[in-house]
Amino acid sequence: MSKRICGVDVGGTKIEAVVLNEHHKVRGKARLATPTTDGPNSVINAIIEAITAAADDAGCKTNDLLGIGIGAPGAVDASAGMLMRAPNIPGFDKPYPLTAAVKKGCGAPVFLGNDVSVAVLGERDLGVGAKLHNFVGIWWGTGVGSGIVLNRELWHGRGAAGELGHTVIQRGGLAEPNGMVGTMEAYAGRRNMETRARDAVATGRETSLFTLMEQAGKERLSSRVWQEALETGDPLASELIGEAVDAIATAAANVINILDLEAVILGGGLGSRFGQPMADRIATAMQPILFQPERAPPVLLAALGDLGGAIGASLLVDRHE
Repeated sequence: MSKRICGVDVGGTKIEAVVLNEHHKVRGKARLATPTTDGPNSVINAIIEAITAAADDAGCKTNDLLGIGIGAPGAVDASAGMLMRAPNIPGFDKPYPLTAAVKKGCGAPVFLGNDVSVAVLGERDLGVGAKLHNFVGIWWGTGVGSGIVLNRELWHGRGAAGELGHTVIQRGGLAEPNGMVGTMEAYAGRRNMETRARDAVATGRETSLFTLMEQAGKERLSSRVWQEALETGDPLASELIGEAVDAIATAAANVINILDLEAVILGGGLGSRFGQPMADRIATAMQPILFQPERAPPVLLAALGDLGGAIGASLLVDRHE
């Protein structure tokens, strides 16, 4: 059997697993909803189930895999295999030995990285960033993660660089669940947009968002639900997405003003769902905020699409060979 590696993208709403061959071509995949109850054990079981299903789809067993790379949200200690804290996943508010738990269930080596960092490196190596030297990747989903690549290397700073989602764009503005006020993620994160939508409904605003959610059999406002609401002209959805676009554009323009990067790459569940038209909309919203609008960098859609996080995570295996 040829070389098989696995990548897993653990998100706030879904767990995506892919199995790739030695040419980084997808040979199997599986997607499950991220559990919201029963704490870490239910999430670990879902990760193992997704890996097993992706391996079955690729015609192999989990213990045949050369390795498994996992991209997880929040703070990670990659060398120790610990997920330190993941605010977008219930139950992960303290360090958890994620790689050991998954290895026990799958029988293959497991490597851990931050979800957005591995997705950005996936775009650098295999996607739209392959010919770029300096860019910022913004992954718009349950939260808003980002990573900055300088001279083809991901910039880590002292360990927490590139957190555009937590940069303040409005002093005294909306608050994130972690208590930070006026950040880009407070306006653009899907979880925070859903909270605001529910609050608006409680005050009497009308919207199709939650009807569409129920029709789709979802418990939360997925990227698809937001897209359908926009396509039908739902006023509340349009208002909240408009504010999210302005927030992302402000943060992106500020980092361009500071670092003069070649491009902005847009990915994540919402970014991939909305596609290049939304990337173009963000580029337009950046114009008034850029110091040199006539030299505005392009806003590009991530080429690896909705599987980008999982494909990027699989590259962790290559780096540990």
